[in-house]
Amino acid sequence: MIELLSSFSKFTGIYAFMNSPWGWPTAESIHFLGLSLLIGCVGVFDLRMLGVGRGINYLQMHKLVKIGVFGYCLNLTTGIMFLTTAPDQYLFNPAFQTKLLFMLIAGLNMFWFYASYSGQVKATEATTSVAEPAKIIAMLSLLCWMAVIICGRLITYFRPPYHWCWFC
Repeated sequence: MIELLSSFSKFTGIYAFMNSPWGWPTAESIHFLGLSLLIGCVGVFDLRMLGVGRGINYLQMHKLVKIGVFGYCLNLTTGIMFLTTAPDQYLFNPAFQTKLLFMLIAGLNMFWFYASYSGQVKATEATTSVAEPAKIIAMLSLLCWMAVIICGRLITYFRPPYHWCWFC
């Protein structure tokens, strides 16, 4: 897997860019910008579903989610750049593995929201609370994204020995 990711990075030019003087700092900055857009939009929408900002229309606020999705795409792109440039520092890293787990849970939670409560929430009056299951979805979303942020920060502190990976 390490060879495959490294080969991809070298073939696409990602490796050369990331190992240039400004490559890694540029990618980190874009990653942070993407995270800010994601949490600044999706997180605020989740907080609104939990009752913060009463009076703000759910349907109007939901329009911000597109910006959050753009932020997620920035993070996904730069995350792939990090992973393929130094796969041995990520694949065996427990913080990275945990980050991916929370991203998966957040994604499944998002699908649960859109499959079951999205229409109901968008149709809810600005002064009315959303249904309890929608609040649970919002709380789970916030917790997952906070865990993703924390695990992302911990990646740099866990430059692991290879025996840390239980499934590798």
